[in-house]
Amino acid sequence: MLSRREWMSAVGQTAVVAAIGCRVDPKAASMAPTFCLFSKHVPDVAWNDLASAVKEAGFDGVDLTVRRNGHVAPERAAEDLPRAIEAITSRGAKVPMITTELTSAGMPIARPLLQAAAHSGVTYFKPGYWLYSSSSDVRAQVAATGEALVGLAALARDCGIEMGFHNHAGYIGAALWEIAPAMDRLDPRWAGYYFDPRHAVAEGGGGAWKAATHLVAPRLKMVALKDFFWRKTDKGWVIEDCPLGEGQVDWTWFGSVLRDVRFTGPISMHLEYETGGTTPQERTRRALDAARRDLTFARKALAL
Repeated sequence: MLSRREWMSAVGQTAVVAAIGCRVDPKAASMAPTFCLFSKHVPDVAWNDLASAVKEAGFDGVDLTVRRNGHVAPERAAEDLPRAIEAITSRGAKVPMITTELTSAGMPIARPLLQAAAHSGVTYFKPGYWLYSSSSDVRAQVAATGEALVGLAALARDCGIEMGFHNHAGYIGAALWEIAPAMDRLDPRWAGYYFDPRHAVAEGGGGAWKAATHLVAPRLKMVALKDFFWRKTDKGWVIEDCPLGEGQVDWTWFGSVLRDVRFTGPISMHLEYETGGTTPQERTRRALDAARRDLTFARKALAL
């Protein structure tokens, strides 16, 4: 049996450990979202330099393009993707996600690409886009996209990597309601959403975009950050992409949703607006400066 002094000492130590644990939880800290820079915006930065570039701008990692004119050519993914990821991660940056153009599990490049990504530690991938054709049978086109997603989700499961469907204005699924029935049939372990609030607002600027956010929240894999506003021209209203906080996305509200669902996945920063520069070096410098400013805004507005 413990003496009174031993019992008091044990209780005191337990209280101290509990208090420290409440203030500093290493597991909780490691579950914070990973802010990544979309490598599309620094096309002239080599693999070996990507880590230092994004880290100096304040990012945790890279959303790596594995597509035509990307940092890794898709047909070379089996050989080059592990090398690219090693070059980045060995220098201290993460590669939690890749951006691809995959629209069918039957594409010859699909399996070797996803296998290489998964074996290199990548957790998520973004597939490509499905265009509306000139046919008026929208339901048939949406159904065909749903079947393609079934195949990609099965391949993702086989390869051990998770798929995130990206809602992009002008493509099938931009209005998330049309693709949700197909997504509902897929295993949420391997298939979910890569949600883009900019495109959601462009497609449903009233209350629909907030309803769409709630629709995807339970199956949210990744998030894309970009902003825009509508500008009136002589030819009518057009979308003008802009830095974060200068457009129509309600970032404070969106951040509250991410906190409510305890989102911990990758957050990819996009710079769809013009950042300028006449030489590759100047374009890279200006893009990284813009990314740094947008990241500062995002961290404050989202409060994650």
